[in-house]
Amino acid sequence: MKQFCDYEGSTYRADFWEGQGREYEDRVERAALHSLLPAKGRRLLELGSGYGRLADLYAGCQHVILSDRAFSQIKQARDRLGGDPCFTFIVADAYALPFVAGAMDQVVSVRVLHHLVDVPAAFAEIARVLSRGGTYVTEFASKRHLKAIARYLLNRQPPITVGSQRANPFSPDPYEFAALNFDFHPRWIERALQQAGLKVEARRAVSHFRVTSLKRLVPLGLLVAADRALQRAGAVWPWTPSLFIRARKP
Repeated sequence: MKQFCDYEGSTYRADFWEGQGREYEDRVERAALHSLLPAKGRRLLELGSGYGRLADLYAGCQHVILSDRAFSQIKQARDRLGGDPCFTFIVADAYALPFVAGAMDQVVSVRVLHHLVDVPAAFAEIARVLSRGGTYVTEFASKRHLKAIARYLLNRQPPITVGSQRANPFSPDPYEFAALNFDFHPRWIERALQQAGLKVEARRAVSHFRVTSLKRLVPLGLLVAADRALQRAGAVWPWTPSLFIRARKP
């Protein structure tokens, strides 16, 4: 069994999203996901859905399956959304999804890849359950963001392991900055998608202004509007800490 980041029993919703002033991150991620999702669909699967933070964005789908490795997270999602017959809630492993091949029109994973030790294996499983022409929208933490580049050029990047080696934002290999927490190079992710048989067709650069001082000084609505305006253009040369990709199964 592969290692996984255990959120069982965690207070992720209260501590991370509701208690840390992350309204900006939530809104810009929603904007990117909304712009990349097809307007309608028959069946959508979200991997690592947690408590169902993004579930309202899936209104165009007839059937939405929210899945997570942690039972406690799925229970929170069911408590929030269980009255809606469009939703199904399951505990599932991204490496062994309990669906027949081609069962899903759409798959979504946001803030999930950075906890996976074997992203290519997860991509292969996602490609298996996608129908022909189906879409996969994913988000990942980029190692080639502006702050990491500046730290690297100033020789202030933290070491990868105990020793002198430093994290290089330009190298293709994933960077494990904490246990089971990975940053990825955009080209590495796109190559892994292609190897799984998924064709990249759209990108969004997200969280251009993820700086504590900016979030304190600039009104939230203005920051979100500026980020949304930059998401499509910023994907040409992405320097943000978060990137979204839409890929399709030919």
